[in-house]
Amino acid sequence: MQKDITSNFNKMPTRLLKSRDVADILQISTSKAYKLMRTGELSAVHIGKSIRVKPEDLETFITQNTSYGGF
Repeated sequence: MQKDITSNFNKMPTRLLKSRDVADILQISTSKAYKLMRTGELSAVHIGKSIRVKPEDLETFITQNTSYGGF
């Protein structure tokens, strides 16, 4: 019996974000974005020497790091 893998492709993000994309969205430096990705504070996908972020992981990161009120 062959496993149907096509349904998994529908769950995949349309585009993985690079550190400069993350930096633009968060309005931080590219090096800070890369550091968040490299340290695991922001979930990332490692592809060889490249590192990318799924848009939904960035959304989760933003939600989890949102504070209301004072610092």
